[in-house]
Amino acid sequence: MADSGGSPASSALEKLKAYVKTRKGTILTAEILISFIILICYAASYYGGYSAVAICEMVFAIIFMAVFMMELDKSFQVVNWPWSDLIRAAIGAALYLITSFICIIGGGSDGARIAGGVFGLLAAILFGYDAYSVWMQIKGGRTHTPAATDEGV
Repeated sequence: MADSGGSPASSALEKLKAYVKTRKGTILTAEILISFIILICYAASYYGGYSAVAICEMVFAIIFMAVFMMELDKSFQVVNWPWSDLIRAAIGAALYLITSFICIIGGGSDGARIAGGVFGLLAAILFGYDAYSVWMQIKGGRTHTPAATDEGV
């Protein structure tokens, strides 16, 4: 008899392919990729200390992508996942913005550091957009029923 369920690895791969096609999945994938590019740029520069921001943001984006892809946010309702994602994205945007300005202004002749700063500004915009979209999702998720009026009587 043939197994119609497939292996768990193929199931996870199918979930990943389906999730990357969603808007949130595309944003998280872009955040992971740009954080990896920034990590490479900072690691190649003379001052590798700025790579900690890229590592942390990439790991957090991977964790949130795994949680949303496997739909664990519906299982573990102890954590308020939209607010956690909003805080992650907002802090990521702020950290990338700060470190990028520091790297661009103080880069001097270190081309890799300046490149990491420029990609960091792009990452700050991407993380800011992610925070904005999550905020709109949270704001739109509230149900507000208008009060009844006696205008029709």
